[in-house]
Amino acid sequence: MELQPLRGLLKRVPAGSGDFSRHLDQYLPGNRLTLYTRGKELYASMWEAIDAAQETIHLETYILRHDGTGERFAERLMAKARVGVRVRLIYDSVGALEIDPGFIHRMRNAGVQFLEYHPIAPWRPRWTWFRRDHRKILVIDGKIAFTGGANISDDHAPKDEGGRDWYDVHVRVEGPAAHELDRAFRGVWFKETGRWFPIDPKKLADAGSSKVWVATNHEFIHRYKIRSAYLTAIKAAARKVTLANAYFVPDLRTTRALALAARRGVDVRLLVQGHSDIPSVWYAGRFQYDYLLSRGVRIFEWDGEILHAKAAVVDDQWATVGSYNLDHRSLLSNLEVNLHVLDGEFAAQLGRRLEDDAAHSREIKLDDWRKRPLADQVREAFWYQFRYLF
Repeated sequence: MELQPLRGLLKRVPAGSGDFSRHLDQYLPGNRLTLYTRGKELYASMWEAIDAAQETIHLETYILRHDGTGERFAERLMAKARVGVRVRLIYDSVGALEIDPGFIHRMRNAGVQFLEYHPIAPWRPRWTWFRRDHRKILVIDGKIAFTGGANISDDHAPKDEGGRDWYDVHVRVEGPAAHELDRAFRGVWFKETGRWFPIDPKKLADAGSSKVWVATNHEFIHRYKIRSAYLTAIKAAARKVTLANAYFVPDLRTTRALALAARRGVDVRLLVQGHSDIPSVWYAGRFQYDYLLSRGVRIFEWDGEILHAKAAVVDDQWATVGSYNLDHRSLLSNLEVNLHVLDGEFAAQLGRRLEDDAAHSREIKLDDWRKRPLADQVREAFWYQFRYLF
């Protein structure tokens, strides 16, 4: 796919809204992408890739649990470590707060190397309360990678395997972008430990036609990078913006960009949680619904199992999938990674999936919304005051 579709988007970006064109050279061609929205198919593909690993397995996750899913991953990781594959795992201290230390020791004894990101104990090195590693990355031999919103836990496993079958969006990447995801993993490892390990400089062979930018916010000066791409794509939209986000508590710039797009005639649709695993965040996000609905944004609440996706599509040309929530923690505090994709076929596929899900969700109408119980309105206003903590 040529860059002309994106250049067409860029021509529609209002002056002063950011220079998206300076990032065009970061879109690497030659990638093949496979989309997943359920853990059963995603985990099966991950395990197949792990079982085939020959040199390295790099896993970075926010949540790591010692449950059925965690055990299935652990058994595979230990088996590969025992035969000489270099297995490295980064997990976040808060995301794995309840993990059994014996679970970690067992893997470490098998040869798996660990990095606990920012322990919350003040007496330990690299400790901190706020900056978390919210990424979800798996890279096999630097050639095949996975990233998106799914953690390593039974939350995403199918119900017939004891899971909760959360709805998420995750992508398998084959091609040069897999190498960049590996570089992102290695960057965290080096920054936290001071230890660097060689990376194969050879360019990976093209595996497909998708152009992909692996956008990360590792360095503090780049903390707005992912949001900047969101804003510019929304401002450039001519026909349609479809967005699914689990913890939707956006900053004012994002809220206004969505509202302005709807007011100029763009079909803006938001797919959000109908019920949440974190009620305080859910109420805080709903505080802005009146503003958005009154300006023409359509909002759909997902009534199935927990919606955990973080994805968007603009004009069936540009798409983004990753770990980035539209909230203040993702913007200001967390390590995140998103794939920004230039591929009409992939964008249209993701767009159709999100639109079909929205069609099977409950649409919120402005008149009905304004008749909701006073108690809900009070909860929304209260929790919105704490939005910078979410």
